[in-house]
Order: sequence, then C-alpha cells, then structure tokens
Amino acid sequence: MTRKKLNRRELLAGTAAIAATTSFTANSAVFADSQDLTGKSILITGCSSGFGRLGAEYYARRGAKVFATMRNLPRPEADELANVAKKDNLDIEIIEIDVLSEESIEAGVNRALKSAGGTIDVLINNAGIGVTGPVEVQDMAATELIFSTNVFGPQRMIRALLPSMRKAQSGQIFNISSQLGRVILPSAGHYSATKFALEALSEQLAYELVPYGIDITIIEPGGYPTQIWSKRVNYNKELLERMPEEQKKAYAPFIERMTADGGGGNTNPIDIPRNITEIIMMPKGERPLRRPVHPTYIPQTKINQASADAQIEMLGSSPFGPWVKSVLT
Repeated sequence: MTRKKLNRRELLAGTAAIAATTSFTANSAVFADSQDLTGKSILITGCSSGFGRLGAEYYARRGAKVFATMRNLPRPEADELANVAKKDNLDIEIIEIDVLSEESIEAGVNRALKSAGGTIDVLINNAGIGVTGPVEVQDMAATELIFSTNVFGPQRMIRALLPSMRKAQSGQIFNISSQLGRVILPSAGHYSATKFALEALSEQLAYELVPYGIDITIIEPGGYPTQIWSKRVNYNKELLERMPEEQKKAYAPFIERMTADGGGGNTNPIDIPRNITEIIMMPKGERPLRRPVHPTYIPQTKINQASADAQIEMLGSSPFGPWVKSVLT
C-alpha cells in the first residue's frame, strides 16, 4: 500500500516554540471542538473516570457512536454516564469489559461489533493504573497487576479488534501512554516500565499495519488531575501492607511519598479527547505516531525525535524501510 508522505517532524517533536510551551494550541482546541465525528464508531476502555469518561461524552457530543466500556457493572459511574446520554440524546452504549479478562473482552467486543455493524473505526486503549514506589518493593502481585492492566490489557484489546479492522482495511488505535513512557522518574514503580513497553508495542504495531491502512497513535499525557492519583494511593496502601519492614526502612524517603496524592496540577484533562479528535480528523496515513500532550511541559520531544532518527537510520534502507518511513516521515 502506498501512502502519501508527510513530514511529521513538527507533530513528532514540536517546533522549538511549541516544545517550550505547549503541544496543544488554542487553535487546535477550536478545531477539535468544532469537528463532526458523525459516522465514526469509537470503543474506549476505562470509562468509569478520567480521560475515558471525558472522552466518551466528548466524542458522542460530536456525533460519534461511542462504546464506553468499564469493569464491574453495574456501578454508579455507568449509571451517571447513561443518564447524561439519555438526557442529551447521545449515542453512548455502555458495555462491560475488564481488560484483565480475555473472556470479558471477547464478550464485550463481540457485542460492540454487532451493534456497530461489524466494524469499529477507533479503539482507544485508555484503561490503566499506577502503583508506585522503588523497584525492589514491587512484589509480584503488584508487578503482575500493573503489567496485566497497562500492557497485556491493550494487547488483549488489539488482538480482539484487529481482525475486523484488517478485513475493513481501515481503523485507528490510540494507546494512552505517558511522559513516563519516555523519561524515568525514580520511585515510580513499574509505571514507566509498562508505559515504555506500551510505546514499543505500539510503534512495532504501527509499522506492521501499514499494509492494512490502520493507523496507530501513542498519546503521551503529562500530569492531569484525574482519579488515577487517588486510585494509585489505594493500590500503594495495599502494597505497603504486604511490604517487609526492612524494605520500608531501606527506602524510607521514597516510601513516604507512596501515600501522597500527586493531584496532576491545574491542567485540563479535556486536552486528551481534543487531541484524539484532532488526530481522528486527519487524513488516513498522515496521523502522527506520537503526540505529547501537556500545556507547559513535554520533556519527551527530544527523545521522540532521536528515536525516529535512529529507527530510520537503522531500517530506512532495509526491506522494512518503506513501512518505517511511512510512519515516521
């Protein structure tokens, strides 16, 4: 498949001015808010709160058919979203999907595909958790939980939906990563490890899906005030209950921060749905592989540019070169 070449350097790394201030301008916000998503079917994981909850309503208000998925139904968050959809006549179907369970995913995806007529246009892998603290204190229960949610969960969803997308020769997949999927913060537990893994999985997938006309975009948010912070504290408290006293003493300065609510600052989480909408509206084959999102701080831009340059230098002249260049240039 031949794709139109696009210089994505600005999208990938940002201009110097953008890198110093923001990855999402006021003009971009106006563009996203004014776009008509009618005819698009969008499936989102993790819609009980945060980017998933905001996105479900945001896309539906722009005409999309939204499959808002969450685990442990029935639950108050689902009822609240259903009431909003009914009141404002939004096309939102709430489906139970637990990304830790292949059986739950199979049942939920099959229901969504049937309701959508056999094809989902956009998958947004949003569900994720944080468990922080030094690496040594991450026991296998915490390690397996965060990897199963943040890495294996998207992989399960991708495997469930790709067959129909390949058949349609069309589709978009957004994987929600983080600044910490490119840079390292000590005491962040395995959060960076899972997001680094998700970044690698996503980039490899982007190359492999070029012949099928399916676009992959990695969204890299900075800090935003969502419930991931309070939920992180709850996961950390469970980990602390299992932690040996010797480890608590050895890493005392880090351990103290495990129960502090980071909060995410005064940023607006709607930036994420707006960026995703802007990218959905781009022409097929011209969407960026990575999109850093934060109003003031996007330290990963130089890493993204260096990574793209290294990939092209390594594989540009190889049999994979056309696919790699199609994604990165």
